[in-house]
Amino acid sequence: MAGCASPGSVPAPAPTPQPPPQVAPPPVAPPPPVTAQPTAPKDDKIRVGLLLPLTGANAALGQSMLDAAQMALFDLGDDKFTLLPRDTQGSPGIAATAAQGLIEEGAGVILGPLFGAEAAAVKPVAAQAGKPVLSFSSDWNVAGGGVWTLGFQPQEQVRRVVGLSMARGLMRFGVVAPSTPYGDAAVQSLRDAVEQAGGTVTKVERYTAGATNLTELVKNLSDFDQRQGALGAERARLTALGDPESLAALRRLSNADTFGPLPFDAVLIAEGGQTLRELAALFPFFDIDPGPVRMLGTGLWDEAGLGREAALVGGWFAAPAPEGRDAFEVRFQQTFGYRPHRLATLAYDATALSAVLAKGGAGFTVPALTNANGFAGAEGIFRLLPTGTAERGLAVMEVTRTGTTPVDPAPQTFAPAAPTS
Repeated sequence: MAGCASPGSVPAPAPTPQPPPQVAPPPVAPPPPVTAQPTAPKDDKIRVGLLLPLTGANAALGQSMLDAAQMALFDLGDDKFTLLPRDTQGSPGIAATAAQGLIEEGAGVILGPLFGAEAAAVKPVAAQAGKPVLSFSSDWNVAGGGVWTLGFQPQEQVRRVVGLSMARGLMRFGVVAPSTPYGDAAVQSLRDAVEQAGGTVTKVERYTAGATNLTELVKNLSDFDQRQGALGAERARLTALGDPESLAALRRLSNADTFGPLPFDAVLIAEGGQTLRELAALFPFFDIDPGPVRMLGTGLWDEAGLGREAALVGGWFAAPAPEGRDAFEVRFQQTFGYRPHRLATLAYDATALSAVLAKGGAGFTVPALTNANGFAGAEGIFRLLPTGTAERGLAVMEVTRTGTTPVDPAPQTFAPAAPTS
């Protein structure tokens, strides 16, 4: 896979929300790094290891990703390219042992594992042998040191949707996020993006994950008590004036619950699923109107049926362009007879990238993997950064009553990468 525009790039057979769920099996202490140096097989085969949970609680997910990898192998592999799948059972210890076995079998790169704890366990084993790891995890804490995390991450999604919002003139932002690492990342990314562009983060509301009563949070977000008090003061002022114009204005306030502007032009809600719907249902009760306020989301919004919540209609979120994902799903279902898991495209992209680098002769070196032009994947362009994370070309989608529609298309090429210190 050379640059995105080159003939050797991976075609986009297809891809949120996004955003992918963060699966977290119980952490197991990783074994110490193995110091024995492997002896590579003496032939011209290109061996690529693949670590997935093929048994256990996440076996169906693992199988879907394995099938996607096999599809990429059929599309782009050749007779010299050999994929070596190994079962991790979702266990860090088993993943580390399997990684060592793959290295001893001559694997030049390891694709996977899926979970952050597994990737942390595999990292020292691969580093000892000088082998890169393309993990399917979205845990940015394990990125770097020879490990790249391909999973969908909130930071770039927030930067993308906030960047478009500010380009369209929205400068004051509120944020609602769970008190989790995901929420922390979303809030910090919002602060960084807004402050860098000269805007202001005016309201930050956090809540415990799984909270069942979010009423007070939404009330605080909207400054409801202050705005309700302002309504009483305005009614008293107009009544005291008593002139026809003031009395007409007073009549216009007869059905109002609050008075004065909200403290933000847009609100980022770093949440999905049922909690997102519960939050949205509360907004009208506290005069947060989607007319003057733009609702913003992360890839967790990339799910069906959001338009049934009136407060979310017109909201924006960043996600891969849906066309690629749709095409991928059609091909996958025709080939394997079932719909792929949301994360299956990660396995397709990693395998396709490996196959193209192998055919191109560049190997799995850091310069080849971190080609600044990026690669064309199932859900659009992506590139591996020196920091160990993946950058994606994301579209901004708008929620409609019947689905979503693009507001700003995904880029077809990357801007030059920012220099790293």
